[in-house]
Formats: sequence, structure tokens, C-alpha cells
Amino acid sequence: MDIYWLTCLLLLCVVEVFNKPTYKNERVHFDPELSRDPHEDNQSHQYDHEAFLGKEEATTFDQLTPEESKERLGKIVDRIDGDKDGYVTTDELKSWINRVQKRYIYENVAKVWTDYDLNKDNKISWDEYKKATYGYYLANPEEFQDATDQFSFKKMLPRDERRFKTADLDGDTAASREEFTAFLHPEEFDHMKDIVVLETLEDIDKNGDGHVDEDEYIADMFAHEVEGPEPDWVKTEREQFADFRDTNKDGKMDKEEIRHWILPQDYDHALAEARHLVYESDLNKDQLLTKEEVLENWNMFVGSQATNYGEDLTKNHDEL
Repeated sequence: MDIYWLTCLLLLCVVEVFNKPTYKNERVHFDPELSRDPHEDNQSHQYDHEAFLGKEEATTFDQLTPEESKERLGKIVDRIDGDKDGYVTTDELKSWINRVQKRYIYENVAKVWTDYDLNKDNKISWDEYKKATYGYYLANPEEFQDATDQFSFKKMLPRDERRFKTADLDGDTAASREEFTAFLHPEEFDHMKDIVVLETLEDIDKNGDGHVDEDEYIADMFAHEVEGPEPDWVKTEREQFADFRDTNKDGKMDKEEIRHWILPQDYDHALAEARHLVYESDLNKDQLLTKEEVLENWNMFVGSQATNYGEDLTKNHDEL
């Protein structure tokens, strides 16, 4: 009897596997919440602390005294003031919050930087990237006789070059750390989002008509490898396509509709938090913050705990 029920359980597992997508690409990029804590200034500034410093840094606040914390905060304000005019604007504060929240991206780029900066000039040229990534293929094309492999390399090389040129804002064919970060993580940078949309279209548009129809949309996330009806979740996705993706109801998605799908403009958390911090700390109501105004309201930014900037401030911040 035990063997019978074990067999039934295994068969149910097999059925369950075949009712789930065999290929699901997470294409939609949402801006994450700045903190999981509620934004309740009358009870706690934990949301503000995590937004301003990042969650990991916020957990180490109790390592410093209030005096040490304010000293570190003053140094942070100097870094936020990008144009060094003595004032922190809402835009500068928003940029800081965005960078802090995406610190992991810059850390990942720092880890691979030396793999591509072959001549150690603190820039990565397109030739360096091509050599490091495609060098073996370009030098030994005879070893890539498989049609699929050849197609992949021939497709990805010009695609990477196009993305590299878009990230290279100053057009010198060499990427700074910021430009290389945009190249590797284009969904995080406004000037790269057209590339994200175009690459998504090229991935899904199998008939090459410049649009994504319903079947192409479904095929990108589900391969129907067994006979029988489509799973319920696929039927739901078809309804989603008709009701929300195809906004002009012509049966297919154009670039703008793809943009709304993969890069939804939901809510700018960083801008909202920057405005909140300025409003709460701007004593003379000129919509600008001086270092003195920030330090006067220091407990909203960093509280009486410490940050991990004691170590961080001694490092080179080019990657942050």
C-alpha cells in the first residue's frame, strides 16, 4: 500500500511539473520599496534610515555614538552635494538614494572590473570587453561548428556592441565605471531603457514584424511540450495580454506597449523620499538643504545609531 501511494505521489509531481512553465524569463523590472518598514515618522524613522543608507547599513547603527554618527553624516552630505555649492537639492538626494539602494549592482561591477580592464587604465574599452568575452570564439571559429552556438555568438556580439555604444555617453569607446555599470545593468538607467525595450522585442518577435503578438508573448514564458489544454495560468496570461498589455487593441504590442509592460511607471519611491526628507529638514523653506539643516534633523537621516560608513568612508567611492 505504501508503494502504491508513493507511486501516486510521484505521478502527481510529474503532472504538476508539466503544468508549470518550462521557460519563464523575468522581464518585468519593478522599482523595489526602499524599506519594508512602515513610513511612520511619528513612531519611528526606520524607513527613512533604510532609504537613506540601505538596509544592511541601517542594521549597524548602534556601533557609533550620536556624536560619531553626526560626524559621519556630515561627510555623507559632502558627497551628496555633487556640484559642491553648499546645498543639497531634491535631485541630488534622489540620486543618492537611488545609488544606495542599488549598491549591490556597483559592488558586482567592482568584482568583475579587473576581468575586463585588461590594460589597467581604469576604463574598459569595447576592444577589451570583446577580447575578454568573445576572444576565444573569434580566434577559434572552427570549434563552434554547432549552428546554434554560431547563431548565438553572431547575434550577441553586435548586440553587445550596440548596447556598449549606448552606455558610452561621452563617445570615447571606453567605459568608465558608471558607463560599464549601465552596460551590464541597463534596466537601472534611464538613458538605457530604449535598449532594454529593443532587446526584449528582438528576443520575443519571432516572425520579425517589429511587434509582439499574443502567441509570441505566451511562447516567451511557456513551451507547450505535452498534449492537452493549456494550464490555467497561461489562460490568465492571455487575458492579461488582451486586457492590459495590448493597450490599443490591435492584437500586438509595439515598443511603447512593451515599455509599459517591462518598465512599469508605478511610483518613484526615491523621489518621494527625497522630497519628504527635504520638506522635514528645510528650516528656511527654500527647498534646499544645507549641511547644518541636515545635522539639525540628523535623527531622521541616521538616528542615534551608527552607520557602516566608518569603514566605507576610508574606501575609494568611485564604484558607489
